[in-house]
Amino acid sequence: MREGSRTFRALLSHRRPPAVLAPLALAAFLLVLPPLADGGLALPTLGTGPSLVHEVEIIALYSMVVVGLNLTYGYAGELALGQAAIFAGGAYATGILAMATIYHHPVLDLAITLPVSALVAALVGFISGAPGLRVAGWALAYISFFLVLLIPDMASAFPAATGGLIGLTPIPNPSFLGIQLDSNGVYWAMIGCAIVVFAVFRNLIRSRHGEALQVLRQSPIMASSLGISVYRLKLMAYVIGAIPAGIAGGLYCYLNNFLSPGLFDIYTAIGFIAASVLGGSRTIYGGIVGVVILQEIGPLHTSSFTQYALPVYGALLVTFGVVLTGGLTGSLGTAIDLFRRRFLRDKQPSLEPQEFSGDVGHFEGAELVVTGVSKSFGGNQALSDVSLTATPGKVTAIIGPNGSGKTSLLNIVSGFYRPDKGTVRLGDQDLTLKAPSKVALAGVARTFQTPSIPAGLTCLQVVSSARYARDTSGLMAAILRLPSYRRKVRRDIEEGERLLGVVGLSHLAKAQATTLPLGTRRLLEVARALVARPAAILLDEPASGLSMDEVRRLSRLICQIAAAGATVVVIEHNFQMMLEVADVINVLREGRLIATGSPTEIRSNPVVIESYLGEETEEDT
Repeated sequence: MREGSRTFRALLSHRRPPAVLAPLALAAFLLVLPPLADGGLALPTLGTGPSLVHEVEIIALYSMVVVGLNLTYGYAGELALGQAAIFAGGAYATGILAMATIYHHPVLDLAITLPVSALVAALVGFISGAPGLRVAGWALAYISFFLVLLIPDMASAFPAATGGLIGLTPIPNPSFLGIQLDSNGVYWAMIGCAIVVFAVFRNLIRSRHGEALQVLRQSPIMASSLGISVYRLKLMAYVIGAIPAGIAGGLYCYLNNFLSPGLFDIYTAIGFIAASVLGGSRTIYGGIVGVVILQEIGPLHTSSFTQYALPVYGALLVTFGVVLTGGLTGSLGTAIDLFRRRFLRDKQPSLEPQEFSGDVGHFEGAELVVTGVSKSFGGNQALSDVSLTATPGKVTAIIGPNGSGKTSLLNIVSGFYRPDKGTVRLGDQDLTLKAPSKVALAGVARTFQTPSIPAGLTCLQVVSSARYARDTSGLMAAILRLPSYRRKVRRDIEEGERLLGVVGLSHLAKAQATTLPLGTRRLLEVARALVARPAAILLDEPASGLSMDEVRRLSRLICQIAAAGATVVVIEHNFQMMLEVADVINVLREGRLIATGSPTEIRSNPVVIESYLGEETEEDT
């Protein structure tokens, strides 16, 4: 018994087999399934012989659709309901080409039809995603879902090509590289394509691009502040997520050698969403789990299941959307991690920061000049004719009571608000009308009052994500893990580890960032801002939630950043801290700049004492 317990503990320890072994074993099993099925192999509920092979083909094709949906919905955070329409587009592209060559031999090769289906899917994704993502929110869901409703009308509009409502039949089996495929050959083509799709998406999601998508899902505002073009990244994810649906559709027409509009209806569209949520939308292989379960509840296209489809799908979406938000796959992973920590006593690092290192590096600072900035929201005048200058090598503080316009000013500097009048310049660059991502790439980094930390990323990944837009890498380089991509990843790791050491979080490099307490998250945000090597860094209440000892260490760090050449602007309610670290203090009240000067001048300024310091003194007493 004791030996068995040790074995079980070893299986769940840190020295686990690589996660890729299970998918590889599944792929190998699926590739040898046809001869096994012919030999009498039976799997529970999936059947035996040709029935088993057919069920696996359906699962493989639907899983390809769902993994693309997971990229769009689970990682990019955009709800797309039109996967069935994209699936249909790929199917009809291949079906029409196949029927056009039915009287010619050999039939059109898969090496031609599948790329065409993928291209059609990408085109449909771009046409529907470009306007939908511009307005964001539910607009993309409406537009993409409308495509599903159009499928019967589109088929009826071109009956000569699509066969109308009757459909296309019989679609001949394809050839591949000149070799005519039989039923087993079609099966291997489907499984081979599914393996390639999952390998590509696995490498994409576990890359710098995948980390950027998780930042985007957590907060488009945060993504913009890191220099990421939110619209372009969302559109990229949507178009790439459409491609496996097109490939799956191109293979689907060979499943029964028949196509009709009824195969791509509202139930299919909702079934794909349900499979994503059920298996886990933020997982790579969760789509397989979701599809298998739905296929066993009732195949997605059987008439006997249609009358129960919506209630069953609705119940699954509500249950797993509310109770198991990570789906079965994500929730299982969370449960295993919890079990290992609680019962196997995995040693967890302290979540408190350690002593800060002093290697902040060098910054090429630039003068930040705000001139005559005003901003109103309706009848509320947030800022009125505010001007200030922050110079490299110095700490410029902005203080004032709540509602005085401090954060509004930082939002204008970083591009999230456009001023009603006035200008913002960094060195010789005019930032006034630039988008937030452009402002970030111009050299402005910032933190926020409420730290925005993406779920699913380690502390090291959170910090290194700030390099994504500044040191770009191509999609194919990431998917193929080319040397150029590997060099960028090594640079990300080196810079991330160095900056984690700067804020005392080196020991938490592999810890999940969302497990950190508030004060430590703030330090993590500072590290993320620094890794971009900004000319100007804007810190919005960085000391909030820190202990007194951590505040003292943060004060030293801020001074070191300024001494290294950066332009540092700090908003902070801790007035004593600002007296110690700031070179220049600007005081705002009701959107107006009422005083500017050194800490000594501000401390003795009667206007400041009356309107701000005196008020705080009363509260303190």
